[in-house]
Amino acid sequence: MTGSPHPVVARVTQRIAERSAGRRAAYLRRIEEAASEGPARGALGCANLAHGFAACGPAEKLQLKGTAARNVAIVSSYNDMLSAHQPLRDYPEILKDAVREAGGTAQFAGGVPAMCDGITQGRAGMELSLFSRDVVAMATAIALSHEMFDGALMLGVCDKIVPGLVIGALSFGHLPVILVPAGPMPSGLPNAEKARVRKRFAAGEIGRAELLEAEAASYHSPGTCTFYGTANSNQMLMEVMGLHLPGASFVPPGTALRDALTREAGRRVLALTTPVGEMLDERAFVNGVVALLATGGSTNHTLHLVAMAAAAGLELTWDDFDELSSVTPLLTRLYPNGTADVNHFHAAGGTAYLIGELIDAGLLHEDARTVGGETLAAYREFPVLAEEGLAWRPSSGTSGDTAVLRPVADPFDAHGGLHTVRGNLGRAVIKVSAVREEHRTIEAPARVFESQQELQEAFSAGELDGDMVAVVRFQGPQANGMPELHKLTPPLSVLQDRGHRVALVTDGRMSGASGAVPAAIHVSPEAAAGGPLARVRDGDMIRLDAGKGLLEILVSDEEFAAREPLGGAPGSADGSGAGSPGNGAEWAGTGRELFQAFRRAVGPAERGAGVF
Repeated sequence: MTGSPHPVVARVTQRIAERSAGRRAAYLRRIEEAASEGPARGALGCANLAHGFAACGPAEKLQLKGTAARNVAIVSSYNDMLSAHQPLRDYPEILKDAVREAGGTAQFAGGVPAMCDGITQGRAGMELSLFSRDVVAMATAIALSHEMFDGALMLGVCDKIVPGLVIGALSFGHLPVILVPAGPMPSGLPNAEKARVRKRFAAGEIGRAELLEAEAASYHSPGTCTFYGTANSNQMLMEVMGLHLPGASFVPPGTALRDALTREAGRRVLALTTPVGEMLDERAFVNGVVALLATGGSTNHTLHLVAMAAAAGLELTWDDFDELSSVTPLLTRLYPNGTADVNHFHAAGGTAYLIGELIDAGLLHEDARTVGGETLAAYREFPVLAEEGLAWRPSSGTSGDTAVLRPVADPFDAHGGLHTVRGNLGRAVIKVSAVREEHRTIEAPARVFESQQELQEAFSAGELDGDMVAVVRFQGPQANGMPELHKLTPPLSVLQDRGHRVALVTDGRMSGASGAVPAAIHVSPEAAAGGPLARVRDGDMIRLDAGKGLLEILVSDEEFAAREPLGGAPGSADGSGAGSPGNGAEWAGTGRELFQAFRRAVGPAERGAGVF
């Protein structure tokens, strides 16, 4: 490292390594045994191998009959409905050409599903969103299970897809792996205007036609949505954790530089000698958490990073997030934490500047292994197209816009954008990077809801006209798959703008679009698992203090313990009652009935809300 690691970073990293020692050692033994067998296709029977290359051309068949040349799997989340994944359409042929030029072969091994939370928000399909992460992981494993491959290229961008690809890749952790991004769409309607229009619609001041016009001006072309939600948090983390090429995350699609970076990924994977299971160690995951905190990224990653770490034999906890947050400065202001988007961030210096600042402050492990160089030091540079082709240049060392990206010496906040809170209502995560200081503490009566539709209806009826803590329960993974509750943001924001003290407490998710209203989310244990939220009643006083880390109901222990749990329906995103934690017969429609086994097997939010 440039200097010694920060004492807290060193302590948390060591603690993760010590608590994970047994599981990590067993994982590394497993992938070492898989690697020691050499290229797996060399052990395939003749009929098996013939099936594996039957569709290839003569040159590829000749190479695949032997084991000298490396064969690379391409796993893609391409579909042409989702803007972020539409640019991936042509990547397989581009990557095959690049691999071929570098002396290897590449095969499209399989596709994985890619659903969009932006489309399914507030709909029944949103209840499959979190479970889709583990479906992607399983689909990735199926693609790699043919044992034809010496490395892999993973094509994906959004929400649950990238974590699923990583989890699946880690099940084949003996292979070198590179994640290949697509880049953001151009900036559209300014984010401040988009938020203003949404509030006006929630308040009944404009109609659907005006709202749709604004939304269509925001999400308007191929590429990733430009706000700093889970999709772009994914891109940030993959780069800082060393799975993207340096500077690749936010280069726009359809450009010569994007094409050159994609080709370079194909060439680079053949040269990698460190398998992904070794590369993603405790240093890489601490780097990911620090980058998330320094940028005020998506709260979804308090689930996904935990789940990805578990797939690598590592135990990452919310306490680790909290302790790292205490020493990680907030260096960016990106929507919903500000008005700028990722294109503004990229223009201001982007990942090269950010990573350099965090390395110099001792907050990142510079010695972590990466696909872009021996260490993370390579990521202090940004890619350019020079006369000699693709090259990397050192960051200027200064921010191009301190309203968007700042140095460690002059941060937006001394602490990271995420905290944990705890008390007699359980443990939860709260994103404070967009919440004003005066709103981070609230003591107010509870108003209990069992779906976001219930809250919206109460708001529309004018019933919410005072200070309150909205408790939206039975929204956890066991209840209805833990949907994001974005439909709550406009009405709660309107109430706060009217001068009311407002907060949200829920066992559901809010994600990267969490805004200016304090929201204690991912409450664990969830109501459907017998958690305390099931015993909250309308009018109970609740205290939420993000600064002190408190989430408490101000009811005597005796009275609260004596209460019978209530509720459980309607818990569906559409208010149909499909989220109640009963025998599951009512959780049906929009494919939900196919995921009953997931709902029964899923773990708690604190452990990543996974089914494995």
